[in-house]
Amino acid sequence: MSSIAFPTPDPAILARRDEIIAGLATLLPPECLVTSEDERRAFETDALTAYRRLPLAVALPRNTAEVAAVMAFCHREGVKIVPRGAGTSLAGGAIPQEDAVVIGVSKLNRILSVDYANRTARVEAGVTNLSISDAVMPDGFFYAPDPSSQLACTIAGNIGMNSGGAHCLKYGVTINNILGVKMVLIDGTVVEIGGQALDPAGLDLLGLIVGSEGQLGIVTEATVRLLRLAEGARPVLFGFDSSEAAGECVAAIIGAGIVPVAMEFMDKPAIEICEAFAKAGYPLDVEAMLIVEVEGSEDEMEAQLARICDIARRYGVKVVKESRSATETALIWKGRKSAFGATGRVADYICMDGTVPTSQLPYVLKRTGEIVASYGLRVANVFHAGDGNMHPLILYNVNDPAEQAKAEAAGNDILRLCVDAGGCLTGEHGVGIEKRDLMRHQFSEVDLAQQMRVRAVFDGRWLLNPAKVFPLDGRIAA
Repeated sequence: MSSIAFPTPDPAILARRDEIIAGLATLLPPECLVTSEDERRAFETDALTAYRRLPLAVALPRNTAEVAAVMAFCHREGVKIVPRGAGTSLAGGAIPQEDAVVIGVSKLNRILSVDYANRTARVEAGVTNLSISDAVMPDGFFYAPDPSSQLACTIAGNIGMNSGGAHCLKYGVTINNILGVKMVLIDGTVVEIGGQALDPAGLDLLGLIVGSEGQLGIVTEATVRLLRLAEGARPVLFGFDSSEAAGECVAAIIGAGIVPVAMEFMDKPAIEICEAFAKAGYPLDVEAMLIVEVEGSEDEMEAQLARICDIARRYGVKVVKESRSATETALIWKGRKSAFGATGRVADYICMDGTVPTSQLPYVLKRTGEIVASYGLRVANVFHAGDGNMHPLILYNVNDPAEQAKAEAAGNDILRLCVDAGGCLTGEHGVGIEKRDLMRHQFSEVDLAQQMRVRAVFDGRWLLNPAKVFPLDGRIAA
């Protein structure tokens, strides 16, 4: 039995399905409208595959004008809308409802312009994360945020969830690398916020939109920041005899004022899973491993690594393995980037996403293991250690309802632990449906009411992604 509730579909909207589809057909050509049951099945879930809902219809507009036309139509008809990028959300952010139209941005997939003088690019929202770096890398530039799903995930989804990635420790997450957006509001109005300026005048509306999970509007274009490629980059593997020692080492490195370009953590189960898949040369005789990458000139990298190695020795580092070639570097990152997919070969899993102060990593890692074990399940930990963004993968059998319930309960306990340790419910996956009912653990009723009042300025009828982020009860406060 599913433990996460969805709103009851509006019978009046369901009864008008044919009429609504006919209206959409006047706005979009047949190839941009998905209506048959079989084809709609492709959109019934996202990466939180334990939950599925068949949408009323799916619209795949080709440009901002078509997005605006569909939004205005749905607003007039009182039809709910679920925005969708590539469907890689691990928190259920793109799971539809039976009385909602999915608006996907996959056809908005062009890089519109590149301005190296100002180090920016203007892209449509359906462009994949990695394709931006692929387009500018021959000229010595890249786009910094790099979530593990970067081969598939779209800029629209990255903006919705404020995605990060392995290299966010030094370069920041999406909000630090987006300069402007073009967005369609619920009534079809098109607005432009920000632009090429590093710090535009007025209120920071961009900071409100990034991370809003598709509840304020649908982004159709974005102006992103491009960065120069470093002179060189080198990852090093550090193996430890315990997760706690690795966590203490992370806190000490950050505490010493050292900011590597990336610092990733894997415990033994994650190491074994990723090594079996990627053959990356990970040490198999350790209980935990850090991937620490530094960049700069040879002298700069050597100096920084010397300091990091000194700190690691204080915490009993057992293995130090430095990449010596581009091939080794690619394999090391292939293993890390493949962690979620590789784990799926072993078992079904729920990937949690909580953030804690780095000083709390040893304690939270220990308690995470104890919590999952208390439910009779296994956990593999792989996460962005430098900013304390934890991603425990709770392994279970999706075909066993009792195990699914245990996995979800363990995940909720871990997220409460993160908040209680001074952290928060999400680092980059968003709230979606997964953490919606835990919002009261982090925020007071006054806090939530204030957030909902801000949301209501953009969408007072709760038509945009309405099942997400906020607890289903108490929404009258908006």
